[in-house]
Amino acid sequence: MRKPGDDWRYHRVGKDMGRQKRNSNLRNVNGILLLDKPSGLTSNAALQQVKRLYRARKAGHTGSLDPLATGLLPICFGEATKISGFLLDADKHYLVRCQLGVKTTTGDAEGEIIEQRPVSGVDAARLRQVLGGFLGKIDQVPPMYSALKHKGERLYNLARQGVEVERAARTVTIHALELLGLEGTCAELRVHCSKGTYVRTLVEDIGAVLGCGAHVSGLRRTGVGPFDDSNLADMERLEALAAEGYAGLDQLLLPIEDALAQWPGVRLSGDAAFYLRQGQAVLVPQAPTEGWVRLYEGDRQFMGMGEVLDDGRVAPRRLMSIRH
Repeated sequence: MRKPGDDWRYHRVGKDMGRQKRNSNLRNVNGILLLDKPSGLTSNAALQQVKRLYRARKAGHTGSLDPLATGLLPICFGEATKISGFLLDADKHYLVRCQLGVKTTTGDAEGEIIEQRPVSGVDAARLRQVLGGFLGKIDQVPPMYSALKHKGERLYNLARQGVEVERAARTVTIHALELLGLEGTCAELRVHCSKGTYVRTLVEDIGAVLGCGAHVSGLRRTGVGPFDDSNLADMERLEALAAEGYAGLDQLLLPIEDALAQWPGVRLSGDAAFYLRQGQAVLVPQAPTEGWVRLYEGDRQFMGMGEVLDDGRVAPRRLMSIRH
């Protein structure tokens, strides 16, 4: 005879069994996919589509792109999610199309037009002069249409309700800002910037200095850290490969350590690798004297990330669970 509460227990057991069955159909995938995100899709929606095609147990992206934007969105699978934070912190590269003379609610073409001004006296020379003033460290006020939170609520949700709250300025770095072309009231820019830079805000601020206003009418990310857009995979290609099985999909995955190519590599002996996996710092002959390093056991097996301590020993920081 069932006791009070048994119905809940049977329901819970059924849900757990269903979840276990779904998870049993998932694959342990490890590596990095360089996705060409299409316009009109959020970064999370793109991630979920790719994760489904790979039938991957675990995956995450490395920094959101606006739905309007296209281009490089690294997807980290499995153990590669341990390095996603390093790609989040990395510099970014963009190609930007700016519409001068028009301001929108969102700072891009998806928003409603709130102001139009004549574009007079703005030629390539004037624009380059203004762009030069944005090089180096600058302060940006994050836009209301962003994923930042205010008292637990996303700013874009507040903005859609017509609510505007005060946002603290943030310091970002514009490493390069190049004018590629100016046709009428449309300018093409190349941007190399630090993490946390809002390109929409940058374009709006440029428009403010020009005195005519501006918004982003097109945006493509071309670089994240060590990765560029020279060999991206789009959704159509992924879907075609998925129809043939997983071999073609898996061949697109890059090794995890490729995301850390700017760090020196440290080769460990079998004994040193053993102690490092126990969480102990080890002495490594001819290792760098400071900074972060890539760790390898022997000649090839990537172990993870380490850091050189003040006394010269190498300490483990994030280790991979992949063993060959």
